Amino acid sequence: MPKLIQKLWKFALKNYFVSIFLACVAFVIFVASYKLFFSKPTYVFVKVKMGQGLWWASTQKPSLWFVKSIKKGATEKDLLGQPIATIQTVRYYPSTVSYNQYDVYLDIKLKVTGNKKTGVYSFNRSTIGVGAPIDLEFPSSQFSGTITEMSTRPLNDRYVEKTVYLVKYFGYPWEYDGIQVGDKFYDGQENAVEIIDKSAVSHNSIANPSTYFTSETYPQSRDDIYLTTKLKGQVIDGKFVFGEEQIVDIGKTLYLSTDRYSFNNDYQVYRIE
Repeated sequence: MPKLIQKLWKFALKNYFVSIFLACVAFVIFVASYKLFFSKPTYVFVKVKMGQGLWWASTQKPSLWFVKSIKKGATEKDLLGQPIATIQTVRYYPSTVSYNQYDVYLDIKLKVTGNKKTGVYSFNRSTIGVGAPIDLEFPSSQFSGTITEMSTRPLNDRYVEKTVYLVKYFGYPWEYDGIQVGDKFYDGQENAVEIIDKSAVSHNSIANPSTYFTSETYPQSRDDIYLTTKLKGQVIDGKFVFGEEQIVDIGKTLYLSTDRYSFNNDYQVYRIE
């Protein structure tokens, strides 16, 4: 054995370039083996808004066919078949700026590298944090998005139900007839909107607001439409937030949609319980 060691040592001295290369390979194998078999993986939990990836960029939003391809429980895996990203929840709401498109929010568990002391983490060799873009590749869908929330613990977003009263002034009778009590909207996790009650105050002849109180009247009757709705949202800093981003305040208009009706931005909040 000592002779063999001496021969290897002499070979290493004569061929030091080869020796350095083999040492580097051995070091890489050691580090990779340690991370794979001995080191404990680090996970973070993020909320991602699907989009181009840069929060300040306004890009086209996904259509319904793409939203339906995103599945809860879908997993992205690395080259060794280990999960690195898992979709835990999917919520989607009709876009407030684009017809037939949706704002999509996903809670995702990510396997990351980083330092818990500094709080800086990387996913797929890119640093992540609130406001950072992220690219994800699942078996049924591939997309980019913006991280809107991040935590080292599972996200515990608490959704509460509130009764929100809405009014639209000078609506057409067909609008009132089209709204159905009991109509709902399912956001991918639960019923986020439900119409509880409706009523109307009719005007057979009213001044046209665009004429500033002249004698011109509408050619047909109009209704003030009053709605009672149940909305699911979050309370953030004392504000009730619907659809992840719409702050519900008295006096503000609210964009809503149900299975049978699109309310657009015509309905104003006049009471919240």
